[in-house]
Amino acid sequence: MTVAIPTMTRPKTHLAVLVILGLTHLLNDLMQSLIPAAYPILKDAYALDFVQIGLITMTFQIAGSLLQPVIGMVTDKHPAPYSPVVGMMFTLSGLVSLAFAHSYAVILVSVALIGIGSSIFHPEATRMARYAAGGRQGLAQGLFQVGGQAGGALGPVFAALIIVPWGQPSLAWFAVLALMAMALLVWIGSKQREIGAAFMALRADGKKAGGAVRHAPATIGVALGVLTLLMFTKNAYGESFRSFYTFYLIEKFGLSIPSAQMMLFIFLLASAAGALIGGIVGDRIGRYRIIWISVLGPLPLTLILPHVDLLWTGVLTVMINLIMASAFASILIYAIELLPHRIGLIGGLFYGLNFGLGGIAAALLGILADSYGVGTVYYVCSFLPLAGLLAWFLPRIEEGHA
Repeated sequence: MTVAIPTMTRPKTHLAVLVILGLTHLLNDLMQSLIPAAYPILKDAYALDFVQIGLITMTFQIAGSLLQPVIGMVTDKHPAPYSPVVGMMFTLSGLVSLAFAHSYAVILVSVALIGIGSSIFHPEATRMARYAAGGRQGLAQGLFQVGGQAGGALGPVFAALIIVPWGQPSLAWFAVLALMAMALLVWIGSKQREIGAAFMALRADGKKAGGAVRHAPATIGVALGVLTLLMFTKNAYGESFRSFYTFYLIEKFGLSIPSAQMMLFIFLLASAAGALIGGIVGDRIGRYRIIWISVLGPLPLTLILPHVDLLWTGVLTVMINLIMASAFASILIYAIELLPHRIGLIGGLFYGLNFGLGGIAAALLGILADSYGVGTVYYVCSFLPLAGLLAWFLPRIEEGHA
């Protein structure tokens, strides 16, 4: 007699939703990236020093970090599929305000509005990526990340082609991107109830089958603490490029502003590729291994970087960012595996950490650049990947049960 063995339905991957979600992330982060891309223009127009440049970044990043965990906690209990649309409204108002800012104070208010918009966008967008992923969480977060990283890379290109020739008011032209993103997010919001219900039903089946894993509070605490420290060092190094790379290239190699912006674009484009590769490979070899490779792997390259010519500066920065950017999807999924019922909180916390820790790093690096020169920033930052040794304390967890 043949006995039928019940099997769980394989979760469906909603690829179209993930692609559109990645596109909205691209538009969101493109608008954000216009802020550091416009730094050389703002610096000349308002006679800013590096400390003031760092404070602009810190204002933007902190505004984008403080609300994210709170919004994530609220949406965990009361999902708000259309909240990212509201976030885009804040981004739209901040972008237009920055275009016509007439003082340093207005610049700070404008970038704060853009940061708030981002803080509203990320938690619910992270939840939707989780729901739509099916059994391919690495691919889903990789696609979501590649959108954001590609958007961040395009900022310097638009700065070189549009903002530099047409000036600060041309920032208002990019408001059309916010309107496009709002339309796409309305469509995504309309899909979330159906896809989310299917996700929750499968998770309930998994609990009945004994597939759910609960981690001890000590394990969760140690893991989140280690991940936070790794994120800080990773973001500090990345922020040295977003905020000061163009000044470094202009000062050390005599590049023009458009040429330096294009070099920054190449660097940031490597982030997009690294995020996607890291997500896909993480599905195959595990998050733990990817985290180890990405946080410690760039160390030899970062140590060499301050001592090479322009050609090798370009080559090394691409290689460094390609490896380093592969970490974020795995870090985020690892954290969600620890707290599978707190997707919004984890999304808000870790995107918030990205903003907040990056902002603090930018302010500190601005002080260092003013005191000792931009070159010293890259010499000091070259040792930051040593913090990757902290991954030794990262608990090993079973993946795929959430």
